[in-house]
Amino acid sequence: MPKIDHLRSAFTTLQPEHLDVLDESHMHSRGLETHYKAVIVSPQFDGLNAVKRHQKVYAVLGELMSQVHALALHTYTPQEWAAQGVAPDSPTCRGGSKHDQ
Repeated sequence: MPKIDHLRSAFTTLQPEHLDVLDESHMHSRGLETHYKAVIVSPQFDGLNAVKRHQKVYAVLGELMSQVHALALHTYTPQEWAAQGVAPDSPTCRGGSKHDQ
């Protein structure tokens, strides 16, 4: 099973009302299945600051997190998502990887 499917499965623990998981590895020089972006909208984020939300996400990922080089997290409550409705675009890779030629 592709890593992205494992990520999506793990995120269902958060009972998201909206979930987007994108493999953005093609935007980076590090290889396949290394860079991901997750947009997670869950009532479980109510009352939590950004650090606590990310800690909650890392907890559901467990050992899977060690298989991912980069994970851009965009975590919202349902109310925040209703007001915003879109996550920011990911920046273009600026290089600097030891894998760059």
